[in-house]
Amino acid sequence: MVRARELRKAYGDFEAVRGIDVDVRPGEAFGFLGPNGAGKSSTMRMIAAVSPPSGGDLRVLGMDPATQGPEIRSRIGVCPQEDTLDNELNVRDNLVVYGRYFGIPRKEVAERADELLSFVQLADRAKAKVEDLSGGMKRRLTIARSLVNRPDLLLLDEPTTGLDPQARHLLWDRLFRLKQQGVTLVLTTHYMDEAEQLCDRLVVMDAGRIVAEGSPLELIREHSTREVAELRFGVGEHGALAEKVADLAERVEVLPDRLLLYTSDGEEALARVHERGLSPVAFLVRRSTLEDVFLRLTGRTLVD
Repeated sequence: MVRARELRKAYGDFEAVRGIDVDVRPGEAFGFLGPNGAGKSSTMRMIAAVSPPSGGDLRVLGMDPATQGPEIRSRIGVCPQEDTLDNELNVRDNLVVYGRYFGIPRKEVAERADELLSFVQLADRAKAKVEDLSGGMKRRLTIARSLVNRPDLLLLDEPTTGLDPQARHLLWDRLFRLKQQGVTLVLTTHYMDEAEQLCDRLVVMDAGRIVAEGSPLELIREHSTREVAELRFGVGEHGALAEKVADLAERVEVLPDRLLLYTSDGEEALARVHERGLSPVAFLVRRSTLEDVFLRLTGRTLVD
């Protein structure tokens, strides 16, 4: 569905995407993870055939975006990071008018609009004004609009940013159903749990390059441990205490407010911490997550 080799994107002297290779297979959900400025959105815009590559080779649905942009855009759906709904139209007409841009006959696009409103659970809001919808409803309407042309490939740029947990889980369910129907999904997200829930495979980008690739489980196995023990001591004590527990884990990470012990058995590590006379004020043992992988690969420094 998408094949990129040495793909690059430059804006003047700044190179946002620095020679990446990507393969997206039919019917899968593929994710781009990375901090702000990693090159995710620039890559998505090239795949969407709205931003020309600065170098390398890119094929989308077997076509060249440089020469076959209109053909590609007719067969993909795009859910942008920001809602771009038409506030002058009601909910249903947002779908009908958008569908007409693709040349879909009036009767067919009317039926399609009703079908999609049911799919995203907005049928009872068909005549409502867009400005009266909640944030979650607007995102569902935006996704419905991106499906009007029955796309083979759906691009989603941070689809659930700013939504409450209930709205996020509903969107996850709709996206999972689309994948079951054979739609290929390519998404960017800042939510690690979202990537674990939705993505069959993903890449982690940092500073315009791919630093890791695989399924969520593969990435956790390769770059983290089975479990993590989190220990909280007094303010300012963590740096000094790290040396006393360094041999209890494969890796110890010192944070301002806690120590992270990466180990295969967190409960055993915690017991040995207590055996050494150390008494954390709070502690927990958890499974390693994709967030542990992400922060190890891209760092904990805030990126603006």
